[in-house]
Amino acid sequence: MSFLNGRRRGLILSAFLLATPVFAHGYKAGTLEISHPWSRETPPSATTGVGYLSIHNSGTDADRLVSIETAAAQKVEVHESTVENGVAKMRPVGPLEIPAGGDVTLKPGGLHLMMVGLKEGLAEGERVPATLVFEKAGRVDIEFEVDSMGAKGPDAKTDVGHQHH
Repeated sequence: MSFLNGRRRGLILSAFLLATPVFAHGYKAGTLEISHPWSRETPPSATTGVGYLSIHNSGTDADRLVSIETAAAQKVEVHESTVENGVAKMRPVGPLEIPAGGDVTLKPGGLHLMMVGLKEGLAEGERVPATLVFEKAGRVDIEFEVDSMGAKGPDAKTDVGHQHH
């Protein structure tokens, strides 16, 4: 009986260890660590979607995110949201610098990725494959985890019922 319990524990542990990278939802390329790429669900007829993530550069040299590719949209641009004189504005920004030893966070209300020309709406629970292209670190394949329309982010306390590990 203890053999069976030990074997069952081993199988459960093996399954957990194999699943850990999925729960972590992070990616690494050279000195860059990309954490929890996520998006929001869109209405079925939407032509644009958003993408958020964090990038940490543990290196001694800056790097730049020069492009983003996905089959889900015609193009992806880095945009910045600002409020000027009480008016919300959004504008594309050029290549995104990731400072040496620093972090860049793309989140609601600030820097974000804009998926333009969506081929179909994004549905909660989907994963949207994409490729980030960095000047030095090269190409990194990632997946955006699609959350609910009202999601505030993976760590937001207001998004009850959606916990990401």
